[in-house]
Amino acid sequence: MQNGMHTDTERCVRAVQSKDARFDGWFFTAVLTTRIYCRPSCPVVPPKPENMTFYPSAAACQQAGFRACKRCRPDTSPGSPEWNQRADLVARAMRLIADGTVDREGVPGLASRLGYSTRQIERQLLAELGAGPLALARAQRAQTARLLIETTALPMAEIAFAAGFSSIRTFNDTVREVFALTPSELRNRRPRTTVLTPGTLTLRLPFRAPLNPDNLFGHLAATAVPGVEEWRAGAYRRTLRLPYGHGIASLTPCSDHIACRLTLSDLRDLPVAISRCRRMLDLDADPVAVDDQLRTDPVLAPLVDKAPGRRVPRTVDEAEFAVRAVLGQQVSTAAARTHAARLVTAHGEPVDDPEGGLTHLFPSPESLAALAPESLAMPQTRRTTFATLIAQLADGTLHLGVESDWTETRAQLLALPGFGPWTVDVIAMRALGDPDAFLPTDLGIRRAAQELGLPSTPAALTARAAAWRPWRAYAVQYLWATDTHPINFLPV
Repeated sequence: MQNGMHTDTERCVRAVQSKDARFDGWFFTAVLTTRIYCRPSCPVVPPKPENMTFYPSAAACQQAGFRACKRCRPDTSPGSPEWNQRADLVARAMRLIADGTVDREGVPGLASRLGYSTRQIERQLLAELGAGPLALARAQRAQTARLLIETTALPMAEIAFAAGFSSIRTFNDTVREVFALTPSELRNRRPRTTVLTPGTLTLRLPFRAPLNPDNLFGHLAATAVPGVEEWRAGAYRRTLRLPYGHGIASLTPCSDHIACRLTLSDLRDLPVAISRCRRMLDLDADPVAVDDQLRTDPVLAPLVDKAPGRRVPRTVDEAEFAVRAVLGQQVSTAAARTHAARLVTAHGEPVDDPEGGLTHLFPSPESLAALAPESLAMPQTRRTTFATLIAQLADGTLHLGVESDWTETRAQLLALPGFGPWTVDVIAMRALGDPDAFLPTDLGIRRAAQELGLPSTPAALTARAAAWRPWRAYAVQYLWATDTHPINFLPV
C-alpha cells in the first residue's frame, strides 16, 4: 500500500472484489453507471471492472459528481494512513484541514501556517488528492453535518452553522448533492432505537483491524493526570481544549470500533474533537503494513504475532504533552502525574463534569508563563528547562502542532536547555506523530533489549533498529510490552 494507490487500477479492482476493509480510506471506488462512490469493503455486489474508476479522496469523488453510497457510508471510513506517516506539505495540510483550519481561517490561514503560498498548496493537493483545500474542507463539513443530523435532535439551522456552512441554503444543497438525500430524509433514516442525550454526541470511530487496545488505553490510563484524565467504567475520559470552547471525550474500545461520547460547549468544535481523538488513538494507522515490516526481524516477530495491531498512544494537545514530557524527565510515572496534577489544580481552567471526576483543562502555556519556577518541586536545572519551554511556547517562538515539520521541530527542541534525545524523541513520537521516532536510551527499551538479546548500547541498538524503519515508534510499543508496567495493560 502506498501513495497513489488509486492509479493502480488492477490492484484496486482486486481489493474491491475481495471487499478488503484494509484498503478503506486508501482509495474510493466511483461507479460510472450509478454515479455512486463506495469504500473498497462495500457489502453490495461489486460492479463490473469497466464501470469502476478510482479516486484518492471522498472530496475528489464528490467534486466529480458522485454521491456517497448509503450502504457503506464511504465518508465515514478511516482516514488515509499517509497523513500519519508523512511530514511533507500535503500531509501537513491534510492534518490541518482535519483540524478545522480552513473552516476557521480560510485557505490563506492554511497557507500561512504552512509557510507556502495558497497557489502552491492548492496545486499540490489537487495533484495528489484530486481536490483542493476548499473541496476537502467541504467534504468534512458534509460528514460533520451528517453526524449532527443523525446523533442530535438539533434544528437543521443550528446544525448548518455548527457544521461550518455559511448559509442554510448551502447546507441543504451540499447534503443533497453528497448523500442524495435531504437533511430531513437523512434524519428519518436514523434507527428508531437511537437515544439522544441533550448536549452529548455518541458516535463510532472506525479503524483498520487489528487493533490491540492494551498498550493504547493502558498507557493513557496509567499516565492520566488527575482532573484532566481518568479511566471510568471501561472508558478513557479526558477534557479537551478546543478552538471555540472546551469538551469532554469518553472513549471505549470495542471489537470493531471505538465508542466515542463527546460533550462540547460549542458544536462547531465537533470535527476538531473527532480529529484529535482519532489522532490520540492512532486510528488511521495501517497495522498490517507496520506489523509485516516488524515481523521481518526474528526477535520482534513473536512479539507481533502474540498481540498484533499495537498503536502509538499520542495526544490531543502537543504543547500539553511537551510540558508533561519535561515533568516526567528522570522520575517515575507516579511522580510525573503528581507534578502535573499540582499544575492543573493551580493553573488549569475549571470545567464541569456531571458524569465523572474531570475538573480542569490542562493549563495553557500562556497561563503557565506567569508561574514562579521556584514553586516547582524539582531540581534547578529542570526548572530552567520547564521555564524556557513554557516561555517559547507562550510567545510563539516554538510552535507544536499537527502541521509541525518534524525535522525542524526536533532541531528547535534540541536547542532548548535540558532537552536531550529521549525528551525530543518522546515528543516526536507521541506529540508530533513521527512513526519512526525511536528511544534507544529509554530504560524500558534497554531492559527489553537485554531480555531479548538485542544490542544493549544506544548506538548498537539504533543500528539494529534500522531494519524496523519507518515504523520504529511501533517497535517501541512492542518492546515496552515485554515489561509488566501498567502502561501495557488495559485497565479493569
